[in-house]
Amino acid sequence: MLQKVVHWYFSKRSLPYWAVVLLDSISIFLSGLLIAVLTDGTVATVLHWKSFTLSMSAYVLCYMVGMRILSTYTGIIRHSSFRDLIRVISANLIGLSLTLLLRVLLLRWGLSVLGYYDLVALFLIATFAMWLTRVGVKILYEALNKSKDSKRVFIYGTRNGGVSLAKSISNENSEYMLAGFVSADDKYIDKMLMGVKVVKNDLAMVDKMQSCGASVLLVSPLYSDVFRGQQDLIDRLIEANIRIHMMPPAVEWDGKSDLQHESLREVQVEDLLPREKIEVDMERVGQMLTGKRILITGAAGSIGSEIVRQIVIYNPSEMVLVDQAESPMHDLRIYLSKEHPEVKAHTIVTNICNQLRMEELFKQFKPEYVFHAAAYKHVPMMEDNPSESVQNNIYGTRVVADLAVKYGTTKFVMISTDKAVNPTNVMGCSKRICEIYVQSLDKAIKVGKVEGMTQFITTRFGNVLGSNGSVIPIFREQIKSGGPVTVTHPDIIRYFMTIPEAVVLVMESGAYAKGGEIFVLDMGEPVKIDTLARNLIKLSGYQPDVDIAISYTGLRPGEKLFEEKLMDEEGLKTTPNRLIHIGSPVLFDTDQFLLQLQALMQACHENREDIAQLVLDMVPTYRPANERCDEKRGSAV
Repeated sequence: MLQKVVHWYFSKRSLPYWAVVLLDSISIFLSGLLIAVLTDGTVATVLHWKSFTLSMSAYVLCYMVGMRILSTYTGIIRHSSFRDLIRVISANLIGLSLTLLLRVLLLRWGLSVLGYYDLVALFLIATFAMWLTRVGVKILYEALNKSKDSKRVFIYGTRNGGVSLAKSISNENSEYMLAGFVSADDKYIDKMLMGVKVVKNDLAMVDKMQSCGASVLLVSPLYSDVFRGQQDLIDRLIEANIRIHMMPPAVEWDGKSDLQHESLREVQVEDLLPREKIEVDMERVGQMLTGKRILITGAAGSIGSEIVRQIVIYNPSEMVLVDQAESPMHDLRIYLSKEHPEVKAHTIVTNICNQLRMEELFKQFKPEYVFHAAAYKHVPMMEDNPSESVQNNIYGTRVVADLAVKYGTTKFVMISTDKAVNPTNVMGCSKRICEIYVQSLDKAIKVGKVEGMTQFITTRFGNVLGSNGSVIPIFREQIKSGGPVTVTHPDIIRYFMTIPEAVVLVMESGAYAKGGEIFVLDMGEPVKIDTLARNLIKLSGYQPDVDIAISYTGLRPGEKLFEEKLMDEEGLKTTPNRLIHIGSPVLFDTDQFLLQLQALMQACHENREDIAQLVLDMVPTYRPANERCDEKRGSAV
């Protein structure tokens, strides 16, 4: 019978209000009965039961006034919090005040009344009984609701974020059971918090988690950066097959509102890369973009589409989106019409090398800002197709840049790559030539050789996570297929940044720029690709070299062992944002460069075999990949 009652109650969403009021009223009445028996004895209480019942009914009504004022009956008992308990005591204080006044009237009417001390005792015992009811129901519910299948979890962080997560997983729909907290603050170590122990933030915590049967670590958003910096701990957790849940980088918590554990997701390997939190002067970016006409090339690509998503929120007056990829452009068009119908956006399918079509667009829309993200970027592909690299990257950039000057664009922001620094391949050289060309245009405008007002800015950064053809999706497919995971070299390293992080820094660079600069984005610490592959295998539930093999295939044509962010002669200047640096323009003979560029364009149109060599000759900092690798190995000896 009891089991049926318990099942009935806990299967309902909540008790009706009248049932909660009745339950609290019974607690008050029984508390009064206990005081009467202890004070007057059982016999006297029974003899005056009618008078006692009338008096206690009046007292209960007084307490019900407090319940009504503070609505103590509206909460769900099994989810009672400390705030609910405070409301109960406040309501009962109102009830106590009214009963003290009522006692005077009851004496005049000749009814049996409790003494002043007894009324205070009634308040204390009734409050305790009502608290006990709520806490007891909560404990019983949690004990019955948490099945054997519930996952035991530790929470990384003990302050607002951690406590908020702990409250969230106590809800009825949670699949988790709280087993402990992790803290770096010595004053919390070995203390009890919300009924569980707080352990120290060190490698030994992994063993403590395993001894408690905990299989999940929830990381408070307030401690995400601290956690990412503990690579040894992360490796140990992954090896112990403990799942790590964090808030996605694109989502932020204000530190005040209730935090739900559903906001966290199981980490991907890219979430664990050590990166500093990026803070951007969004007000300054907004002032630059709001109400402006903006043209974006490569708008359907990984970087270009993110530029679109981040610019559209500033309500530009018009957006002209250019890309030659029809299907991704169609997807982008649907996204904008659904999410931002108020923004006038033109999706143009064309090639930036089509000079006549591009001129039509500039003449019609006269963009005030141009973000040039269109480029071929895959090193091995461009080694095999140097003419296409020249046509799209170099000639396409020249077309768009020249038109920007001709039609009065205010700022031209070109997306470059760290592969343009001391390049070892055709793609890197082509992007370096693009950098030199826009710098030469900016210089020519400043000295009066070219009539115009456009400021040219270059932003340079490394690999972006999640971009088309990036290494992580390739690794995932290889793991899904059972391996092997292919890494070109055991010592190869790369800089990584998420697409939204890179784009937001690109936009702020545009706000800082005065023209001619090369902005270098701080990508954080370089990551060893071999380590990245091994961690991804472990996060997928396998053991590297046991379940999934790792195969070293050798560096591909034109591939570097490591990337650089700037050339020595460029130097480095700071900006108000410590993650954005400025490389000083390198002096070069503009006239000779333009002659070489013209010869290169001619060779490209004739599809000559010496295109690659002409590209390499134009970049003095070009070094063959094997020479760069030998230099790197030598410096490590």
